[in-house]
Amino acid sequence: MITLTINGERHDIDVDPSTPLLWVIREQADLTGTKFGCGIAQCGACTVHLNGSPIRSCVTPVQAAANQRITTIEGIGSYDTGLHTVQQAWIDEQVPQCGYCQSGQIMSAVALLTENRSPSDEDIDRAMSGNVCRCGTYPRIRRGIKRAAKALAESGIAEEQTNG
Repeated sequence: MITLTINGERHDIDVDPSTPLLWVIREQADLTGTKFGCGIAQCGACTVHLNGSPIRSCVTPVQAAANQRITTIEGIGSYDTGLHTVQQAWIDEQVPQCGYCQSGQIMSAVALLTENRSPSDEDIDRAMSGNVCRCGTYPRIRRGIKRAAKALAESGIAEEQTNG
């Protein structure tokens, strides 16, 4: 039995310890916002936060996340609990096209803005370089991050926003 804390909720999971965290999040915890893209940690669609840091859940064994804080896209905000500043910026900038990669993009952007509240274009490129968008919405992603950074600066919010 492996104990996971996902979005603030405890899950006792009976699964092989080498099972990728992604499959446990999607199939055991029934949180399907985190997507499977490549399965080799190259596209970023499966990005979640482990203790506040972005990781690729498709290659992270579930045992590596035991007894740690996991945050998925569902845990940073929703229409029901209130959108995260980055999610609102994504809507305002109309970032998604197909939307498949966007949960991973948002999770990476949240991690960036938690560490750097005023990122340069180079900072954004570096932080987001592991996230692939097949639709090529990179200019809108950059605008979304800059909008969120401005909103966070104006609001004075100092810590990572999560609802989980």
